[in-house]
Amino acid sequence: MSDLSHPEVVLREIHDSDLPVFFRQMMDPESVRMAAFTAKDPTDRDAFDAHWKRIRSLPDVVNRTVLVDGDVVGNAAVYGPPEEREVTYWIDRAYWGRGIATGALRALLAAVPERPLFARAAADNVGSLRVLEKCGFRVSAQDRGFANARGEEIDEVVLTLEG
Repeated sequence: MSDLSHPEVVLREIHDSDLPVFFRQMMDPESVRMAAFTAKDPTDRDAFDAHWKRIRSLPDVVNRTVLVDGDVVGNAAVYGPPEEREVTYWIDRAYWGRGIATGALRALLAAVPERPLFARAAADNVGSLRVLEKCGFRVSAQDRGFANARGEEIDEVVLTLEG
């Protein structure tokens, strides 16, 4: 067991048994609002299952479960075509503010050495922007996009991690 101020973050392949945990995590209203760019209906289990079946079958997607002291606390991935590879992650809100997302992203970046990598975040998602910047990503553009979780177009930040 790690100490609470420095939890041990481990990535592993996704197991089928992780999916119900992800589904529960991705239905948290505060998390969904903060992430902004989410599924149209986070409560639609069939759509969730179809999404995960599809992305787990793609050979160019690197999907990992994030564990803290053996508990499933989220997931992290790299996806997209070679010149547009993007990172994404989701951490259970109960674990926010403890360095888990930063640890998970650092582990993912160590496992996927290709560069550049990109990331996007809602402009008001200060926590995620901080995680990305701590991991070496730098703001490279501003954009606007439709955020399902908010039902409107919002400002987003595009970040890049160079070689």
